[in-house]
Amino acid sequence: NAIMPYMDNSNTERLVNTYSVMILRISFLYLKQTCDAEDVCQEVFLKMLLHDLSFNDIEHEKAWIIRTTINACKDIVRKRAVRNLISIEDVPLPDTAEAEDNLLDKELIEVLQMLPLNYRISLFLFYYEGYKIKEIAEILGKNESAVSAYLSRGRKKLKRILQEDQGGRNLIVGA
Repeated sequence: NAIMPYMDNSNTERLVNTYSVMILRISFLYLKQTCDAEDVCQEVFLKMLLHDLSFNDIEHEKAWIIRTTINACKDIVRKRAVRNLISIEDVPLPDTAEAEDNLLDKELIEVLQMLPLNYRISLFLFYYEGYKIKEIAEILGKNESAVSAYLSRGRKKLKRILQEDQGGRNLIVGA
């Protein structure tokens, strides 16, 4: 009478292939450190492995993964605050970092890191993951008007930043 685990071999491979890059990108945008992003990715898959999960459909599965990723990132931020660690924002990004290049284009990361967290995450979910405002609101636990404001303000800030840096104008389409 053993229940078939959600993370069987074939499903595990599908989940890792489908979601690992997304988890790493969200985590890196949130935490600004590759090692922490990798830890979050492992933690999300570990939660899937250890818990008896079932999802209504792929959208429900993806939303759960994003929500779990964000919650894991928040846990790390809280732990940092408790330990009073130096902020990564005080440390310059490395010039050659293969891991960051694999997550997102380095220049784009630098530009996105200039935005407040809610703007970064909302823009990522909207443009890179294709979520609608209503879906982002549900994932982030915010109302739709807040998410719309994050997107609007984030695009305006990105436009200003990119206009100041003439060489980077082609980084964001539609900003």
